[in-house]
Amino acid sequence: MIYFDSKVKCEFIKPETEGLLVVEPQINLNPFEWVKENKPLLDNYLIKFGAILLRNFGVYSLSEFNKIVQIICPNLLDYVYRSTPRIRLGGKIYTATEYPADRTIPFHNENSYNRSWPEKIFFFSVIVASEGGETPIANSRNVYKRIDSSIRERFEQNGILYVRNYTPGVDLSWQEVFQTDQRNVVNKYCQDNDIEHEWNNVGPELTTKQICQASITHPTSGECVWFNQAHLFHISALEENDRLLLIRELREENLPRNTFYGDGYPIEAEVLNHIRNAYNQEKIKFKWHKGDIMVLDNILTAHAREPFKGERKIAVAMA
Repeated sequence: MIYFDSKVKCEFIKPETEGLLVVEPQINLNPFEWVKENKPLLDNYLIKFGAILLRNFGVYSLSEFNKIVQIICPNLLDYVYRSTPRIRLGGKIYTATEYPADRTIPFHNENSYNRSWPEKIFFFSVIVASEGGETPIANSRNVYKRIDSSIRERFEQNGILYVRNYTPGVDLSWQEVFQTDQRNVVNKYCQDNDIEHEWNNVGPELTTKQICQASITHPTSGECVWFNQAHLFHISALEENDRLLLIRELREENLPRNTFYGDGYPIEAEVLNHIRNAYNQEKIKFKWHKGDIMVLDNILTAHAREPFKGERKIAVAMA
């Protein structure tokens, strides 16, 4: 049962799976006071369901979104060691990943290619695309259960090796990823985070390698979740023409990003397809409304992005 006060109505986008709890006011109310009063319940339901959508709360500006976020999680994070381009909108509010509108962004938990990550991630619908542009979500607990145990065991025993090559003009520069133009700052970040790194005289300016987790246990619920980006960083995530062009121009060992088993062995195509299918079986998709705020437990819930037409603007905060 959902025990918010009578001022709001609660329902699930996908009732049979308790997927994405939608909370909507039934009367005019002060959104900031309501969120503050109901923060303990919001926190509890977020751990239980993994995703909450606040709809029609009358929040339409970035400053109002920031105020809501600060009530729920006052300690927002900067986006350092980036994997995608974003634009800072002010303070620690960013745009969602800047990526071609005709492409899909696969399911992922934010920063799960790293050894540190945000506990929560907030999305704010500023401009709704005329077509598409949904942000589907997937239950990471159920994704874990859907992956064949033999596949899970191999990943969990070896971890996942992420290899990134920073070649000028290809993908993100190291300056953007590390948010600095000082090599000594990059060196310290890599040393502090157990990232093997090498500055090169030819080819990529910088190569980094890091072995990270395949799954983790949620610190509060104690549940096992699939938590990595092996399928997303892998070269097979790119469309065929893009993939072949990069391999031809750079050679496979110099690709901007790729993944392997932690022992260095290649990940089989059928294994990656199995993982992608597990996410797709858990997919929950909904249409954005202007002013929607979606709060995700970043460990329990993965997210993606559908292609779109027209203008689309989603603001993001991480905490």
